[in-house]
Amino acid sequence: MARTRVRIPALVALSAALLLTAACGSDPASDAAAPAKGSGEAKKDKPVVVVTTTWEGAFAKAAGAEDVKVIVPQSVHHAPDYDPKPSDLAAVAKADFVLYAPFEPYAAKIKEAAGSKAKLVEVNLDNDPDKVKAEVDKLGALFGTADAATQWKAGFDTECAKLNKDVQASWPGGKSPSVVTQVFTAWAAKLAGATPVGTYGPEAVTPAQLADLSAKKPALVLDNAHMSTGTVLPDSGAKQVKIVNYPGVDLDLLPVYRNAAAELKKAMAS
Repeated sequence: MARTRVRIPALVALSAALLLTAACGSDPASDAAAPAKGSGEAKKDKPVVVVTTTWEGAFAKAAGAEDVKVIVPQSVHHAPDYDPKPSDLAAVAKADFVLYAPFEPYAAKIKEAAGSKAKLVEVNLDNDPDKVKAEVDKLGALFGTADAATQWKAGFDTECAKLNKDVQASWPGGKSPSVVTQVFTAWAAKLAGATPVGTYGPEAVTPAQLADLSAKKPALVLDNAHMSTGTVLPDSGAKQVKIVNYPGVDLDLLPVYRNAAAELKKAMAS
C-alpha cells in the first residue's frame, strides 16, 4: 500500500507537466490561422474595380474604391463608340467588380470577358443628385466601404446646395429661366432650380419636335456635350448651354457640377 501511495503523486506531477507542455506548445495549423501578435485583425484586401468609363469610375471612387481601372479613355468624346481592346478585356477578367451601364453597346463583351470571380454591377448613370447618392450607397455596400460613401455624400450635399444657391442668385430678373433640356442633362436644370418645359433626345430633334419646343419659348437649351447634334433650336432665341456629364481622369464628380454651374451662370448673364 505504501508503494502505491508513493507512485500516485509522481504520476499526478507527470500528468500536470504534460498538460502544461501541451497548453504552451504550438499547433502549426493554429499558428498559420492566427494573426501575429500586435498586428490586430488581418487587413482585408481592397477590391479591384474595373469600370467602362470615367463616369462609372467617379461613382466607384465616391463610394470608397481606391483601385479603379477605366477601360474607355477619357479622350474618347462619345464613349459608346469605343471598341474595347483585348488588353481591356484582360483587365476585366482580373477584377473583383466590373461596373458598366446598360446603354453601352460593349456591355455584352464586358460580361463575356468577366471571370467567375468578378461581380458584374449595372450602374444607373445619371448625375441627378438623388440618383447619384443612391448609386454611391449601393456601391459602398458592395465594396465594404459604406463609411467612406457616407462621408463623400455629406460633402456632395454641401457642394450641391452651395452651387444651387449660387446659380439661382444669377437668375435674370430674379426669376427661374424657362429651360429645354436633353434627356441626359435634366440634372443641370435641377441645379439651376428650373423645371424643364420640354425635353429632347437622345435622337436628333424632328421637325415636329422643333416646332413644339420652339413654341415654348425657352430661355435656355441644355445640350449634352457628348451627344450634341449642333444647334437644337435655331432661330428660337434660346441660348444653348453645353453640359458635360463625364468626369476627368481624376474620377472626381464634383467638378462636373461646378462646370455646369459656371456655364449656366455665363449663359444667364449674357
